[in-house]
Amino acid sequence: MDLPSHRPATPQNAHWRPEGCRRVALVLQGGGALGAYQGGVHEALVEAGMELDWIAGVSIGAINGALIAGNPPGRRAEALRLFWERITRDRIHDLLPDGDLTRQWRHELSALMTMAQGQPGFFAPNVPNPWFSLPGARTATAFYNNAPLRETLRELVDFDRLNDGSIRFSVGAVNVATGNFAFFDSARTRITLDHVVASGALPPALPMVRIGTEYFWDGGLVSNTPLQHLLENLEGRNTLAFQVDLFSASGRVPRSMPGVLSREKDIRYSSRTRAVTNFYRRIRSLEIALKQALEQIPDEQLDEAQRREKERLRRLPEVVILQLIYQQQAYEGQAKDYEFSATAMREHWALGLEDTRATLRHGQWLAMPPEGSGIQVHDVHRGE
Repeated sequence: MDLPSHRPATPQNAHWRPEGCRRVALVLQGGGALGAYQGGVHEALVEAGMELDWIAGVSIGAINGALIAGNPPGRRAEALRLFWERITRDRIHDLLPDGDLTRQWRHELSALMTMAQGQPGFFAPNVPNPWFSLPGARTATAFYNNAPLRETLRELVDFDRLNDGSIRFSVGAVNVATGNFAFFDSARTRITLDHVVASGALPPALPMVRIGTEYFWDGGLVSNTPLQHLLENLEGRNTLAFQVDLFSASGRVPRSMPGVLSREKDIRYSSRTRAVTNFYRRIRSLEIALKQALEQIPDEQLDEAQRREKERLRRLPEVVILQLIYQQQAYEGQAKDYEFSATAMREHWALGLEDTRATLRHGQWLAMPPEGSGIQVHDVHRGE
């Protein structure tokens, strides 16, 4: 079974964006095997002719983002499909009756085989195992090596194009020595293969990546979403952001240990998105209140710093965030982010495509809100 067919944008809707919108951003969370959902999101945006100005990603989101930004428009969807078809495979044949229970068994067994064998085009087991490696040895700090991923990205991503400014591209990583979160942004530095691989170097599975004189791990250790970087760099531009999360903050109360492990992972990796969104909505509300207060005071009664702040607040951009959050399937457990079967990948992709199409049907969500509206957030799964 092939991935859902890609339908390119027609001339009638190519390079479309809402009226008054000066930036369309795609914000991609980390989540391993769940990242195929983001491929479906991108396909729906291409269908709609949505023009992207900025892609910011962490972990698998950084990899998907590089595949998009590092290819010309007509090849982006193809690059994503090639990547996901290469790194997934069905190791277990459907010999058992269909149903949630047997699907759960296949899901867990497939994940165990990934742990034992790695994934083609993505990562391979280190030999010897790090527990049997001497300190400082190449294999001492990770269970797998990312050499296959490096080869895959060298083939599928044009880093000259990625850095040519046609799409701004940012990736998040964590400095191993300081524990500080770092963003590498094509508007400020040249993004290389190492930056992308570092963003997805989740320990202890994958090794830290050296950039310059420092070492970096997966950005998801500190913040699994790059939304904060986007909101701190609005530059006065009205922005429509598609925030694609792979872990849902909302979920059922678990009734078993597998359920506990799965729910804990969802909360751990989704909470940062919720916290960032709530924080910046509160900040924007305070800025609007301050703007209204300063407007009541004549300029001659303000000092220079206050006049500058008054002028800045007059140029506050409007922001709309469309949340697309993957909803866990009944058979999936805590291994959902490292179950790389082709069957699961196609299902994740199809769900991303379906959710984004449903979001885009809410045309009123795409419109820039009136001045002073604050940060607007919409989620098709919550109907808001």
